[in-house]
Amino acid sequence: MKKFIKLTIGFVVLAVILLAVAGDYFYGEAVKRGTEVELHREEVAIPVSSNEVNGQIIEGASDWYDQQTFATVTIDSYDDLLLEADFLKNEESSGKAVILAHGFRSQREDMKNFIQFYYEQGFDILIPDSRGHGESQGDYIGFGWHDRLDFQDWIQKLMEEGSSDIFLHGISMGAATVLMASGEELPPQVKGIIADSGYTSADDILSYQLQHLYNLPSFPIIQVTSGITKIRSGFTFGEASAIEQAAKNSRPLFIVHGEADELVPTSMAYEIAEAAGGEVTLWTLPGAGHVKSYTVATAEYQDRLKEFIDKSIEN
Repeated sequence: MKKFIKLTIGFVVLAVILLAVAGDYFYGEAVKRGTEVELHREEVAIPVSSNEVNGQIIEGASDWYDQQTFATVTIDSYDDLLLEADFLKNEESSGKAVILAHGFRSQREDMKNFIQFYYEQGFDILIPDSRGHGESQGDYIGFGWHDRLDFQDWIQKLMEEGSSDIFLHGISMGAATVLMASGEELPPQVKGIIADSGYTSADDILSYQLQHLYNLPSFPIIQVTSGITKIRSGFTFGEASAIEQAAKNSRPLFIVHGEADELVPTSMAYEIAEAAGGEVTLWTLPGAGHVKSYTVATAEYQDRLKEFIDKSIEN
């Protein structure tokens, strides 16, 4: 009997140690600042565009971006991090402005394909590095949760510049960020929100990634990692919910998602659209992978954006 008890205790201790090791490893993959990780990786390269015209638009936008001179602006976050962004003032500024939110383990430069489009629509453009990314401080990735509070400060920054019609546009984790921000008390100057390839919650997307990349069940690894994240980074995966925040939204919302997205399943876009408050427009694009809708159907994407922007400002 004593031997059985000792074996049982030994097994439990070993299981706890293995779970702690697995949780620590997954924290490094999912939350700890860095770039050399497996999560959110495209397994198959997708062409820039299936349409020559779209490809020319993207190439031209990239060249245009490289020719611009951006001002560097900063804010101090609520938890004393110095966050940095590029700001491009439109020479014919009309009070319109957009904040562009990049994706997971990315940086502000990766939003460059959108810059020329917004500038030509008369927008001032702000492109932050999210906390834990690029030139911004922070040793963890917040999956949009703490970033939603940073966006309130970025919005205030634009209002100080005289912006009266502000839009939030994010891709992937950036889409989750703007969705989470949509549930906060935002000033009336925020007219609309664009969420491209966003996930429902950190818990949902990491559970999906664990199975998709590692073929492992989410329980109990996600729960252990979430506990570690709470201790080290101050939030749990469950509370980082874009869908719950979007339910409190009251502004026009444009949801975009590729139907061939293997990193964030398209079903999440439908879930968010169904739960979201405000006037919701959902566009899913056949054949487009993760955050590839803009490159696969650039001209159509731009036309839909123009329509959404004009309608949102009129309202």
